[in-house]
Amino acid sequence: MTCLLIAGDLPVIAGDEQALQTLNRDPVEAGPPAPLAPRLAHVRSAFACALHMHQPTIPAGRQGELISHLQYMFEHPDEGDNHNANAFAHCYQRLSTILPQLIQEGCDPRIMLDYSGNLLWGFQQMGREDILTSLRSLTCDPPFHRHVEWLGTFWSHAVAPSTPIPDLKLQILAWQHHFASLFGREALRRVRGFSLPEMHLPNHPDTLYATVKALRECGYRWLMVQEDSVETLEGQRLAPEQRWIPNQLVARNSDGETATILALIKTQGSDTKLVGQMQPYYEALGLERQIVAGQGIPSLVSQIADGENGGVMMNEFPPAFCQAHHRCAAAGPLAETVAMNGSEYLDLLADRGLRDEDYPRIQAVHQHRLWSMVGPSPTRESVAAAIVRLGDSDPQLKMVGASWTNNLSWVEGYDNVLEPMQAFSARFHQRFDPLVERTPAVTRSRPYQEALLALLLLETSCFRYWGQGRWTDYAKHIHRCGTAALEALSEASIEEFEGNSEG
Repeated sequence: MTCLLIAGDLPVIAGDEQALQTLNRDPVEAGPPAPLAPRLAHVRSAFACALHMHQPTIPAGRQGELISHLQYMFEHPDEGDNHNANAFAHCYQRLSTILPQLIQEGCDPRIMLDYSGNLLWGFQQMGREDILTSLRSLTCDPPFHRHVEWLGTFWSHAVAPSTPIPDLKLQILAWQHHFASLFGREALRRVRGFSLPEMHLPNHPDTLYATVKALRECGYRWLMVQEDSVETLEGQRLAPEQRWIPNQLVARNSDGETATILALIKTQGSDTKLVGQMQPYYEALGLERQIVAGQGIPSLVSQIADGENGGVMMNEFPPAFCQAHHRCAAAGPLAETVAMNGSEYLDLLADRGLRDEDYPRIQAVHQHRLWSMVGPSPTRESVAAAIVRLGDSDPQLKMVGASWTNNLSWVEGYDNVLEPMQAFSARFHQRFDPLVERTPAVTRSRPYQEALLALLLLETSCFRYWGQGRWTDYAKHIHRCGTAALEALSEASIEEFEGNSEG
């Protein structure tokens, strides 16, 4: 079809949209009472840690085929930090050893996992069944259900503010398709939290609304956000104690429509030492219960970090993780500080009668200034004009978002990637949207899925993280090949695979 050479099979990124929509609407069946429920009244505080794992897909195979950057690291050990390839691969599967050991020692560990679709596909391309088997055990074996929670994410580690709005849901659905193909639909039904790549919460009202709306439509209940990316409805920074309870994120678009989702607040910055040395546990030790809607609830310290990058995560995290859980276990059944996962925490609070609307309402940073300028009756024109005026009055104010890499812009200086990306997205939707509307099963066809793969890959953040050069060249190559593929789809070929899909 295209010069975009694919090593092995395509990843499962589309084709079962209707089945997933039905699955997402079904409530998760209540299981047995959570082990922490009987002693929740004794718990003052809790900590929730998530590990983010990602390797991009790049056109850098021996013949230019798409491969995982992890494979590239193995094949080019003398470049940069590529000598860490084995250590990275070990990090991707080591919890399958650490967690059973802790459980056997009488501990009750918790961890949340965020793996990009690129990385999961890379394991398949490389034939790393050892890693996939380890992850399958953690995900599917019932004894691990309460210990391990997966977080959804964008399939190709796209950053939301610079991703074309029509593609936000495609990224979400692609990850859900892929995850279900690897671990099953029952496992996917348990994925109710979401992790935005780079913690990049968009603050443009239309992008934020579209993101939250898509998350809710895809069955997600909550989102992890960084404290610096949100504010109160009055435009104030969150008070310290507000960071340790659930909040309700409100997204309002230029048409005045509103969507909401629960948010757990990631505290502090991006230093991997925060998880690597288990700072969330030690911070939680000093916290007290809080009152929400008349209920006393534990404070929760939420934190996420790369699960493999840097010496701290590669070497110090396992003993620090084990030590924290050993200390929790040593405190006995009346421990006042415990480990929890995000959905577990929210379920325990819901069991006590707390509803989403009981929590404080927050919005993306700078929204208060925007809505104060626009007034109570927004229009697309008035919102766009207000954003321009705000930028003129305060050059530091950016209505694109905030992330854990605030010193890096995902937009400025990357027109040579962003403009082709946006043009390709527009061409993709112009070509396929009418077709999918007529015959939804077209998403199962190879031409559609190859074009979708090119679209998703083009939006990978890494092509803008590492600066101009090799990485932007990768993006240009994917764009050229994807564009050539779309142009090669004649009306006759479209009618042919539309007919095949109907059959």
